Amino acid sequence: MDDGHLVARDLIDGRELWNVEARLSLTPAASNDMIFAIESASLVARRQDDGTIAWKSAFAESRTPLVWDNSWLIATLTAGTVVAIRASDGHEIWRDEVGAEVRGRPALAADRVYVATADDRIIALQVETGDHLWERRLGGPPNEMLALDDRIYVGSDDNFLYCLKARDGEIDWRWRTGGDVLGVPLVDESRVYFVSLDNLLRALDRRSGAQRWKRPLPLRPTVGPARTQDLLIVSGVTPSVRLYQMRDGAPAGEVATDGDLASAPYVIPKVDPPTFVVVARNVAKGEMLTLISRVSPPAPTEATPTQEPPPVGGIK
Repeated sequence: MDDGHLVARDLIDGRELWNVEARLSLTPAASNDMIFAIESASLVARRQDDGTIAWKSAFAESRTPLVWDNSWLIATLTAGTVVAIRASDGHEIWRDEVGAEVRGRPALAADRVYVATADDRIIALQVETGDHLWERRLGGPPNEMLALDDRIYVGSDDNFLYCLKARDGEIDWRWRTGGDVLGVPLVDESRVYFVSLDNLLRALDRRSGAQRWKRPLPLRPTVGPARTQDLLIVSGVTPSVRLYQMRDGAPAGEVATDGDLASAPYVIPKVDPPTFVVVARNVAKGEMLTLISRVSPPAPTEATPTQEPPPVGGIK
C-alpha cells in the first residue's frame, strides 16, 4: 500500500488476514508459504500465515521484481547483476554480472534462468551455478518473456514477437507488429497470445508463428493478457477489463472496475466458475479489491423461455 503497509486478504471473501508495516519498492514474489519483497534496502521473507519475518538480508537497489520458482529466488541489481538465493533461508548461491541493466522479471524454466538486458540481449544461465549457456541479440531491447522447456516467447521494442529455441537461443521465428510488444505472452496447447502498442490482441501458431487471428482493442494495453478457461482478459489504461474468446478473438464482454487498474488482473487457478481479482485505485475510496466470476445463465423452465446466453455467461 502507498501508506507503507503490506496487507494480506482472503481471495474468497476479501477479509483482511494481516497488516504489517512494510514499504515495498517493487511487486513481491510468493512461494507456497512465504512472500518475498525488497523493503528499504533489505530483502525480506515473510510468512504467509501472519506476515512475520522469517529472514532478512541487506540488498542493493533493484528495478525489477523478484522471481520465485521451485525453491529458487532470483533477484537483479541495478548495476546489471543477477543473484540466485536459496529461498528457505536467504543464503546467496551465486551472482553473475551480465554487463547491462536487466529489463523486466527474469524467467525460469527447467534448469535455466533467462534474463533480458537493456542492450538487446537474452541471456541463458544455468540455475544451479550461474554459468552462461548462451546469449542472443535481438533487434531491440526485449521485454518480459515466457520461458518454457523448449521455447522462449518474448516481445521487443523493435515491434517483433520472437520465438527462441531454449536449447541454444536460435531464433525459430518472429512476427512483426505495429508497435512494441507488451508484457508476458500467454500460450495454450497450440497458440501464443500477446498484445502490442498498435492496440491489437493477436494469436499466432506456437510452432510456425503464423497468425491465426487478430483483434483491435478499444483500450491502450499496459500488460500481457491473462487467461480464465476459454477467455482472454485484457487490461489497460481504462477503468475496465475486456474479455475475448481464445478460439477466434471474438469479444466476450466488458467488466467495469471501481477506478483505474493498479495491477494486472490475477486469475485464481483451478476454480470453477472461472474467477479473477482486480485491484483499482479510486480517488474517493482508495484502493479497491474486486472479485469477479463467470456465472452460468439459469436453466430454462416452462415459465422461462429459452434465450440466447450472454457472451460470457454473465458476470457478477
